[in-house]
Amino acid sequence: MEKLDFRTIEKEEEISSYLKKYESYVGSKLPLEYVKNSRVVGVFLHEQLVGGYMLVTKPGFRSVLFVPDAVKKEHEFFKNDDYEMMEVNGVWVGPALKTAKQNFTLWINLIKDMFMSKKKYVLLMGDARNKTIAHLHSLTNPEKLYEGAPTLTGGDTSHANIRVSYTTRWNILLNVPRYWLEYKARERKLRRKVKNRTFARTIKSGGAELI
Repeated sequence: MEKLDFRTIEKEEEISSYLKKYESYVGSKLPLEYVKNSRVVGVFLHEQLVGGYMLVTKPGFRSVLFVPDAVKKEHEFFKNDDYEMMEVNGVWVGPALKTAKQNFTLWINLIKDMFMSKKKYVLLMGDARNKTIAHLHSLTNPEKLYEGAPTLTGGDTSHANIRVSYTTRWNILLNVPRYWLEYKARERKLRRKVKNRTFARTIKSGGAELI
């Protein structure tokens, strides 16, 4: 398999390029200042940017802004020190990452970076209607903090229905076997798709010869 290269993106033009790709992928925007205060990790294949993610390791978390004040006052989680938290945002898996193994490599590198951040809690956020993201989050045994309309104002473009949850760095690490099983299931699914397409082309080709 062609090797993926993971490196921190720091130049403003590279960050802007990443944001454009991410925003096109998810259909929502992230404030530039928020992104600049994050660590943006790009995934490169043949020196081309093909994916990546953002790690936010200090307060000013985007996900917390979506949670209504009433929920923050009532939920025990928000009594924790903000500096014990981090969040993952800006996850983008481009179409060039075609194989299940490439996807798995990206997620394992993300998990490594989250664990090495040494933060106790990891905040998770996503469009509540996105079943793929919801499934990926479920592999970390998360606790839901809020689900509903976002509370941001000021004309920000965002999801119509948001889900905010949290897990721990140890939950993420200890569930690696589940990620491996997910990877193998996707690999089998991809093989079946390729096999079915090949079979369909063979039938079509044979039919054309008979005509």
